[in-house]
Amino acid sequence: MAKRGKRYSESAKLVDPGKKYELKDAVRLLKSYKPAKFNESVEVSMKLGIDPRQSDQLMRGSISLPKGIGKSLKVVVFATGEKAEIAKKAGADEVDAEELVKKVEGGWTDFDVAIATSDMMKLVGKLGRVLGPQGKMPSPKSGTVTDDVEKAVKEFKAGKIEYRTDAGGNVHALVGKLTFSDEDLVENINTFIKHIVSSRPSSAKGVFLQNVSITTTMGPGIPLQV
Repeated sequence: MAKRGKRYSESAKLVDPGKKYELKDAVRLLKSYKPAKFNESVEVSMKLGIDPRQSDQLMRGSISLPKGIGKSLKVVVFATGEKAEIAKKAGADEVDAEELVKKVEGGWTDFDVAIATSDMMKLVGKLGRVLGPQGKMPSPKSGTVTDDVEKAVKEFKAGKIEYRTDAGGNVHALVGKLTFSDEDLVENINTFIKHIVSSRPSSAKGVFLQNVSITTTMGPGIPLQV
């Protein structure tokens, strides 16, 4: 087991391991952790009652949180011609076609979101082995394969987030910064949880929300009563 630092251990003492907290209480508890030397992110993790071996139960999508996430995402766009120019004007950090594909194929993944126009997918499709494991592969389900590149770039630059279930049936998401007000964090977390519940696959059986917790970048998780 990895050795925990003193700051983490001190914060962990504040969390009752046998208790599930109301969201407002959990957010207040996060704020009482011994602070790090930077503005930590707040994340939500959810264990879902899905069978990740079944393709129709895998979940992937994107959502704009009402209070943003406290950071501007680095966005690249695979596009040519007029759509490439539109993407640049919308604020994309890097826009190109074949050259950008070669760059990513060579292992460059220093960005948060990759967007592609539909006509570029014949080139971008081969990047699955590089971008797939990182959750950055453009997909229609997450709104990152689109011909409305202006809207997509602006939304993701403003803090729209992507999510996907992992091999264990879990989903994780950034929902803000520790410096957000309690009310803003509660609103963002509630919005994300409700979105996941409303997106429940019809073939998923039994209890859907099995475990939900929130945590900071460097702190221990706090289980929620949902």
